[in-house]
Amino acid sequence: MSGVDSLRALLHARAAAHPARVFARFPESGRQIDFAGLRANALGLAAELAARGIAPGERVAFLLPNGYQALSLFIGLQAAGAVAVPLSLLAQGAQLAHVLEHARVRRVFVAPDLEERLREALALVADGAAIQVTTLDPDAPAPWDGTQAAAWPWPAPAAGDDALQMYTSGTTGKPKGVVLSHANLLAGARFVSEAHRLGADDRVLAVLPLYHINAQVVTALAPLWHGGSLVMPRRFSVHAFWELAEDHACTWINLVPTMIAYLLAAPGAAAPDPRLRFCRSASAPLPPAQHRAFEQRFGLGIIETMGLTETAAPCFSNPLDPAQRRIGSPGRPWGNEARIADPRTGEVLGDERTGEIQVRGPNVMKGYHRDPQATALAFADGGWLRTGDLGHRDHEGYYFVTGRIKELIIKGGENISPREIDEALLRHPAVLEAAAVGIPDPLYGQDIGAGIVLRADARCELEELLDFCRAELGPFKTPRVLRVLAELPKGPSGKVQRLRLLPYFD
Repeated sequence: MSGVDSLRALLHARAAAHPARVFARFPESGRQIDFAGLRANALGLAAELAARGIAPGERVAFLLPNGYQALSLFIGLQAAGAVAVPLSLLAQGAQLAHVLEHARVRRVFVAPDLEERLREALALVADGAAIQVTTLDPDAPAPWDGTQAAAWPWPAPAAGDDALQMYTSGTTGKPKGVVLSHANLLAGARFVSEAHRLGADDRVLAVLPLYHINAQVVTALAPLWHGGSLVMPRRFSVHAFWELAEDHACTWINLVPTMIAYLLAAPGAAAPDPRLRFCRSASAPLPPAQHRAFEQRFGLGIIETMGLTETAAPCFSNPLDPAQRRIGSPGRPWGNEARIADPRTGEVLGDERTGEIQVRGPNVMKGYHRDPQATALAFADGGWLRTGDLGHRDHEGYYFVTGRIKELIIKGGENISPREIDEALLRHPAVLEAAAVGIPDPLYGQDIGAGIVLRADARCELEELLDFCRAELGPFKTPRVLRVLAELPKGPSGKVQRLRLLPYFD
């Protein structure tokens, strides 16, 4: 889009071209917001921040569930010229305190029922009393009005200015603050729109939480880029999902594999509305068995994709044409470059050789906030981002992810991908979710443990599952230990965090 180099410029363009077009609907409250209203909210927010002594480029956080305020603040803060810091609703006192202190947040907007948790976190921050706190009803209109404002109080952000700071949900150590510029976010929004050929008539059912990069770029900023719209319920509900998509005439849906598994497990779920064009899956590899089962049951094709917080969400996508999609692959690079490299030597590897997936492009982050050492380690020579994912590229340019480098199981010197174990267990009809992890072993160094969640109506002995694994995987790759759990540990996007399973095998 010519002349659009920041989220403020994009918001201006949309409000000028189609002021009364509805951008977002919020089913629980019945509210909606059009492009003109979104711009007015951002303008009023900018004036309010300036009046409170906040300067351009300073960090402003929000701790809110999905809804009118969360979406308005997410876009409005960045359009104003502040840096948005969305806070995870899953984070507790010490985790919140680390983000607030590390980001040097100046102000926090919080839902009434989350204020006590925030106050407890602020008590752990060295200068917590200086952080401004504003309580907002998640579904109510903003208390500031920008409809009469003549001008923005701050200069327009530049393409390279910081726009968003997201904290990774790593399995070890303290989370790092990923800094994304306006240019990074616009590139991500453009890549999604182009890959799926989205336009003004498209509407997405946005059920992922707005404190995750997938929701932010794919279901909030991409519709802003292509002039489409979104429906944002407070949370994902298996029972209301298809009804919401139909009631609001959605043309596409954006899910993560965990949600796909739960939709498949729901009894008597309705067939999707024929207006739905496709389902997009991201944030974790989708097991092929679930991919095929979903398409067969619901008659709706899945486009599997892949992205990272560090790449402003998308970096790989399968084609829109079903005949060109590869089940088990997140597709080809879209908008950026990709390669496979030896994680130890840096040697660039050819097709069908396993190594680290690395990417480079306009969507790749500026770096980690206040952490030059981690930023340097994240990049290989030439500006290639080390994703930490193991995988390979086939002869047609499709990439396949086989696991995380840190999660690779090395049993007796042999590398075993945890995903191979997961997918074998998921082929058993009693298993709803599965995740394998390397556990200490005096003979092999590491052996295999697996956590499983059984389907609600399933009855299955562990020995039966182990026999099934022996038939599917052979004795060497069969888990030594299985643990039946109520749920698997997950991050904000629903991605399983394998290393958090280790205490179950002590």
